Amino acid sequence: MSPAKDLSRLHGRRRAEVSAPRTVLKKAAALRSTSQRLAVTAGVLALVLGAGAAGQATNQAFDASRAANSTPAEAGATASPSATASTPAAKPSAAAKPAAKPAPKAAVAPQAAKVAPAKPAAPAKPVAVNDPAGAQAYAASLLSSFGWGPGEMDSLRILWTKESDWTTTATNASSGAYGIVQSLPAEKMASEGADWQTNYKTQIRWGLKYIKERYGSPSAALSFHYANNWY
Repeated sequence: MSPAKDLSRLHGRRRAEVSAPRTVLKKAAALRSTSQRLAVTAGVLALVLGAGAAGQATNQAFDASRAANSTPAEAGATASPSATASTPAAKPSAAAKPAAKPAPKAAVAPQAAKVAPAKPAAPAKPVAVNDPAGAQAYAASLLSSFGWGPGEMDSLRILWTKESDWTTTATNASSGAYGIVQSLPAEKMASEGADWQTNYKTQIRWGLKYIKERYGSPSAALSFHYANNWY
């Protein structure tokens, strides 16, 4: 290489070294931060003292400092397109789930059929009481009310023993005569009470009235029975 070419290169390098500090100072003047300007000025001084490579280092320090202090908007403006493109896009938010369907209303039970009021239970049929001893005691208690003495009880006891054995439900199968007094027809005793079929007291009251009206006394009724086998 000729000495002329070497000299030309040397002058060119020096011009570059002189112009580099100027360029850096212009950039420093545009900085907003005092700390940035001081850092750049230090780099210029180093370049002036002959450290040519320090000028390039100062430029790199300037660029790095500016990038560090730039606002997010400025940083985004200087970002390379490739870096922006490589940022994965945010995933779309998941579609909102459809609102749950309202629970079906409970089926309304059909109105229960109206229940007819229960018919009152039929009254229980009265039960007949067969009590020969009790019937005789009751008859004896009524003799005086008919004007008879206690002796008439013996005749009455024999008469109704022959007819029914003092049984409330005694029934003559051939004639239909019924009860202690063997009334014929049986329904005649209803004049003394509706319970004539089951209550020996009702039958006895009716029988004593019958004897009083027809024969006058139990002893007279017994005499007629001996003669006719009925009274």
